[in-house]
Amino acid sequence: MFKAYRNHPRHLTLFGKALTQELLGRWLGLTQAQVSRIENGKPEQYLETLQNWSKILHLPPHMLWFDLPGQTRLRLPESRSIRADGGPVDSEVQNRILVANTGMDTAELVRRVRASAMDQPTIDALSLTVEQLCCDYAHADARELMRKGRYWLNHVSMQLGKQLTLPQHRDLLHNAGLLALLVGCLENDLGDMNAAKATRRMALELGNESGDASIVGWAHEMLAWFHLTAGNYRAVIQAAQAGIISAPSQSVAVQLYGQQAKAYARMGMAEDVYAALERGSELLGELPYPERPENHFVVDPEKWDFYAMDTYRIVGRDDLAKRNAEEVIRRSVTTDGFVISPMRSTEAKLTLAVVAARSGDVEGAAAAGMEALQHGRQSRPSLLMVASELDDELSTYGVRAGSDFRDLFKQVKAGVDHPRADGV
Repeated sequence: MFKAYRNHPRHLTLFGKALTQELLGRWLGLTQAQVSRIENGKPEQYLETLQNWSKILHLPPHMLWFDLPGQTRLRLPESRSIRADGGPVDSEVQNRILVANTGMDTAELVRRVRASAMDQPTIDALSLTVEQLCCDYAHADARELMRKGRYWLNHVSMQLGKQLTLPQHRDLLHNAGLLALLVGCLENDLGDMNAAKATRRMALELGNESGDASIVGWAHEMLAWFHLTAGNYRAVIQAAQAGIISAPSQSVAVQLYGQQAKAYARMGMAEDVYAALERGSELLGELPYPERPENHFVVDPEKWDFYAMDTYRIVGRDDLAKRNAEEVIRRSVTTDGFVISPMRSTEAKLTLAVVAARSGDVEGAAAAGMEALQHGRQSRPSLLMVASELDDELSTYGVRAGSDFRDLFKQVKAGVDHPRADGV
C-alpha cells in the first residue's frame, strides 16, 4: 500500500517524481528504515496503527479492509455531509443527511423557520445546515456561498426576537454568530472590507450576548486577519491577544497564536515568532482532533502546518517553508484530483515560488506565481499579501525579471478580470 501510494500518478504530477520513503516516513512519524521494513516485511498487525496511517494519508475509506473511527465501509455515517474522498456534496445528498438526522429536508427546514416552528428537530437541522456551509468555505464559489450565508443569517436573526426557550435562544445565537463570521470572511475574500468589518462586529455582538467564547474568539481572529493583510502588524498582536483571553482553551486560540506569529515574522521579531508557534503547537496538542476538520472555524494540525509555512517563509527558513508548502499541497488534493483547499494550495504554491526565486530560479518562480494567481477560489487580501512578497523577490533580479507574473500581478491588484488557469 505504501509503495502504491508513493508512486500514485497524482504525486508524480505534483512533485515530478515518486515520493521517497524518507518523505513518507516524515508524514507518518517514521524513519526511512521503518518505512522500508513495512513495505518489504510482514504486514502491520495493529488496527489502531493502520487507522492512524490511513487518516494521515487521506486514504479513501471504501478502499480499506477496516473501518476508520466513526465510519463504516457498509454505510458512511449520515451525520457527515462530505464525500469519503473529501470532495463536496450536492444538495440531494445534503437533503438525505438532514432527513436521516432530523426527519426533514431543506425545503421543510425553510418552511419551519419561516413559520417560526422552532422545535428541537428544526434547530438540529439548522445546525447541520450551518455547519455544512462552514465546511464549504474552503472550496465553494465565494459569491454563491455568501448568498446562502446571508439568506440563513437573515432568517435566523428574525427568529431571535420570537418566543423561545433559553436553550433554543442560545443555539440560535450560536448559529447566527457562525453565519455572521462566515459571511464576513467571504466579504473580505471578495474585497468588500467595509461590509466585512460590519459583519464581524455583528458576530462579536452575538457572541458577547450569548457568552459564546468561541464566537467571540473568532470575531477577534477576523480582526487580526484584517490587520495582518492591511500591514497593521502591532494591531494584529493586540487583536489576537484579546481573542486568546476570550477563548484561551479553544481551537481558535491556536489560530490566534498563528496570527501573532505571522505578525511577529513581518516585524522581524524572530524570537517572538517561535515563541508564538510553540504556544500554539502546545495548545493544539492538548485539543481533541476535530470531527469536521474541514470546518473553517476549527483548527487542526493541517491548518497549523499552513500557518507555520507562512512564518517560515517570512523569517527566511526556506527549507522548512518548502517542506510545509509541499505538505499543504499534498493535503489539499484528494486521490481523484479534487482540490479541497484551493486557497491554502494557492498560498503554498506562492511559497514555493518565493523559495524558487530566492534560489535563483526566476523562470520557475514566475510560472508558479502565475498559476497561483489564476486559480478561481481566492481570498483577495491574503493572495495579494503573499503575491507581493514574490513580486519583491523577483524585482531584485531586475525590472523585467519574471515580467509575465509581475504584469499579471498588477492586473490582479487593479481588479482586472483575467482568465483562470483552468480556462474558465
